[in-house]
Amino acid sequence: MSTWTLDDISWDRFDPAKVDPEFLRLVKAAALVEYNGEEYARYLNEVFRGDDTFRRAADIWATEEVQHGRALGRWAEMADPAFDFDAAFRDFTAGFKLPQDVGQSVRGSRAGELIARCIVEVGTNSYYSALAEAATEPVIKEICGRIADDEERHYSLFFSHMKRYLKFERLPLRQRVRVAAGRILESGDDELSYAYHAANLSGSVYDRRRANDEYVRRAYPLYGRHHVDKGFAMIFRAIGLEPGFWSRLLALVARGFMRWRVAHLARAAG
Repeated sequence: MSTWTLDDISWDRFDPAKVDPEFLRLVKAAALVEYNGEEYARYLNEVFRGDDTFRRAADIWATEEVQHGRALGRWAEMADPAFDFDAAFRDFTAGFKLPQDVGQSVRGSRAGELIARCIVEVGTNSYYSALAEAATEPVIKEICGRIADDEERHYSLFFSHMKRYLKFERLPLRQRVRVAAGRILESGDDELSYAYHAANLSGSVYDRRRANDEYVRRAYPLYGRHHVDKGFAMIFRAIGLEPGFWSRLLALVARGFMRWRVAHLARAAG
């Protein structure tokens, strides 16, 4: 279970003078994605039908994800009293739907699903670690730090169940790599883009490229070398490889791509 609740947050330390409007946009979008955790739990419960041990763990995980969304949403409403978290979440869930009633994992196997879940937790741990370090407002710094710790613990949760399934679902390395790479590439899909749109661009026609570009322009510069290096080390462990030279090399390539993308967007903006 989570080691903290909303009552543990030092809300009385909120300092409106230290709210960065650009940073606030990222928090608003993140709040919607996190708050949608119950939808993911429903999907996972469908995929892991018959595995009551994992399904109980998935339900606890979802409860913690929803709490993340509540904490981020509450802070966003404090930082921007005009922001209506509930209304933004309704817009988000009306426009973005997760697969349900699928019967089996979209990754092809339960082990593959758990590898994909590990990759998601790598991304969220890296992201909230970067947000926590970049934040100047003390309350959101605390919230993002707590969430980053939770996401690393969630990675360990999915990793342990993945190891259990790999004992009898023996996925070859190439398939594990394919699942991990596919999930990484999905970071540019509609989920985060639509969350950014619902949180920040409500009233306009949804344009995935515009929303994704606006998110990237604000988020990528927050990542440091240590965030990306740690993330690729965790990815390598999830696919059954020992991190080292190749994980560091791929992290270097990823950092280069992120810098290029931000510079490209800046040039395009004129």
